[in-house]
Amino acid sequence: MRIRRAGDAALLVETGDLETAHRLHAAVREAAVAGVVDVVPGERTVLVVIDPARCDLGRLAARLPALALPESAAGGAAPVEIPVLYDGADVDEVAALTGLSRDEVIRRHASAAYTVAYLGFSPGFGYLTGLDPALHVPRRESPRTSVPAGSVAIAGPYAAVYPSASPGGWRLLGRTDLRLWDVTREPPSLLQPGTRVRFVRSARSPEGARSSEGAG
Repeated sequence: MRIRRAGDAALLVETGDLETAHRLHAAVREAAVAGVVDVVPGERTVLVVIDPARCDLGRLAARLPALALPESAAGGAAPVEIPVLYDGADVDEVAALTGLSRDEVIRRHASAAYTVAYLGFSPGFGYLTGLDPALHVPRRESPRTSVPAGSVAIAGPYAAVYPSASPGGWRLLGRTDLRLWDVTREPPSLLQPGTRVRFVRSARSPEGARSSEGAG
């Protein structure tokens, strides 16, 4: 674990891997250190932001390596299931790029187990690791000017769901009615770093999430 100052009010902790970053993120939030105002996990880093009037960076840097990390950032929580109607505009293109059939592209995407690496790009946009390597395809050369909210997409090693309409160059595999970002919810983002995710193939995507526990 390498800790560096990031300006006058933050520490950047380099963890070296995704799982440790998620565990440290959970540990710092659980510790509720006075003066820490934000904790932002990345794929292999955690940014800890402070109020300099209430927290000393040097003391915090000395304390962080001693924090007990949880065994798993997700704890015992069941995966969030996202129902998907696989009618995306780019399914056939992904099939051509990978040499797989359309059905095999869908099967591989829906059968993988994903983890939210971090949030970025837009509010509630989770970068999901765990995508089958056979589906690692580049972004489109010409991004779309508008991708509808709920679009399920892939690019490089990641899968994602667009939480709101926005420009985007990811390959579209399908869509869901599940609301990923809702300002009336606490927290507004359904997905958080460390959250486990599964995509469920469906002919009709119902509104609302359901846990995999008890699902048949």
